[in-house]
Amino acid sequence: MQIQRWLVVAAVAAAAAGCTRGCGGGESGLNPPAEEVLGEPEKGGRIIVASIGEPSVLLPPLASDSASAQISGLVFDTLIEIGKDLEYEPGIAERWEVSDDGLVLTFFLRKDVKFHDGTPLTADDVVFTYEALMAETTPSPYKVDFEPVERFEKVDDHTVRVTYRYPFAPALLSYAGAFGIMPRHLLQGQPLTQTELRFKPVGSGPYRFASWDKGNRVILTANPDYYKGEPYITQYILRIIPDQATTFLELKAGGVDEMTPTPVQYARQADSGELKGRVNKYDYYGFGYTYLGFNLEHPVFADKRVRRAISMAIDRDELVHGVLLGLGTPASGPYRPDVWYHNGNIKPMKHDPEGAKKLLAEAGFRTVNGRLVKPDGTPFKFEIITNQGNDSRRKTGEIIQRRLSELGIDVTLRTIEWSSFLKEFIDKKNYQAVILGWNSDIDPDQYSIWHSSQTGEGAFNFVSFRNAEVDRLLEEGRREFDQEKRKQIYDRFQEILAEEQPYAFLYVPKSLVLIDRKVKGVELGAAGLGWNFEKWWIPAAQRETTQQ
Repeated sequence: MQIQRWLVVAAVAAAAAGCTRGCGGGESGLNPPAEEVLGEPEKGGRIIVASIGEPSVLLPPLASDSASAQISGLVFDTLIEIGKDLEYEPGIAERWEVSDDGLVLTFFLRKDVKFHDGTPLTADDVVFTYEALMAETTPSPYKVDFEPVERFEKVDDHTVRVTYRYPFAPALLSYAGAFGIMPRHLLQGQPLTQTELRFKPVGSGPYRFASWDKGNRVILTANPDYYKGEPYITQYILRIIPDQATTFLELKAGGVDEMTPTPVQYARQADSGELKGRVNKYDYYGFGYTYLGFNLEHPVFADKRVRRAISMAIDRDELVHGVLLGLGTPASGPYRPDVWYHNGNIKPMKHDPEGAKKLLAEAGFRTVNGRLVKPDGTPFKFEIITNQGNDSRRKTGEIIQRRLSELGIDVTLRTIEWSSFLKEFIDKKNYQAVILGWNSDIDPDQYSIWHSSQTGEGAFNFVSFRNAEVDRLLEEGRREFDQEKRKQIYDRFQEILAEEQPYAFLYVPKSLVLIDRKVKGVELGAAGLGWNFEKWWIPAAQRETTQQ
């Protein structure tokens, strides 16, 4: 199971489907009624999961978008897993030890784990995975989680020792995230960016890669040699459908078993017509939020007064009720309001158009014939981009566009196909403002998103935020184990973000999922849905026999 920082650019984790194998969770607002299930779970059948975005690469160190991570999380296994209640559980490591000074982690590996080609998984593969991830030729945003490592070494065939230069608070979580163990015998000597296994991966996880029809679907099959036992569902199909309206029609027609609906589909349409009584509905708070991000390398957004003014012009309650239909809450920063590291003294930015006008005037902007002009006399206009197929993001952009027009700001909104959106715009910082989302970890560490060292091409700090105090706080937060001291650090971090507004934090949406009722064994926990995906099953009498 993988819980990791995914670029949720809600093409996927909030518009891709049911967050298979560990989507961050929380309290559920609506659960399906308890069902009487006759008999024992049966093996067989297939599940078809809808995804707006298509995976880009299937090796864990390179899988930084949620569509890619969703597949790699089924194909590859990690040393540690995250359980139903967000507790650490054994994975490939059957146990681990932490030294008294917190500097040494020792992992003791299971001896019955095999890669999909039958080769035993050993400590050599674990060490190789670390070395491949940290290689200069590997452009992985997850390197930051292993920078504090001083030595990563094999003790014997089933024992690995990791020595840190300093105590590192999120250390254990690193081995439950993007650290999917890769096969040394198949990848050694090849840069990860060039190997064919990027698209035809071989792991040790519950599912084996079968095929990838680009633009259409990815197919996985159950691993009969999985050390936890072969998953009940024989075939997993990820269908790429770049439009939620089309996906909903497919759900009605039986061409999809699981999807993330729009709020309207969830609240008003899933209980009627062909779907009445046919789907189970799940809603819960995950660890994600949606934001309007500013490219701080763009001259007009270098002035925080401009960023704050734009943020003040946005009515977050309007977004929560108009876009989410109340299935969410306004965001005040990068953390969900109910976690211990959230700064409760910081409230969501208040809708204050008059205050926004004053800030813009202070920054040298003025109104000419009803339009706002910059200090150099040119009209203040900019473009917001977001990914195609996500109805909530598009509607959010339209409402923001209207609110900013009331200030005389000319905003255009453009939606872009997922793959191009990431590769040509986000990775290359080829944008002015962007509506995106993050699905983050269960630890408050935000180093990879906000530290100034993470602003290169393909890195997560693609808004190019640089702040010396934030850098120091993020570095201190990673080294501190005391929860009270960590909270003080991250409280101050949130204060700076609230003041600087590199993002206009918009809302924390509920994760919405629809799953056909033929799928049994689904359990919602603090870890969300999918934490026990290997135990989901479909009764033989309810399985489809036609190939989709």
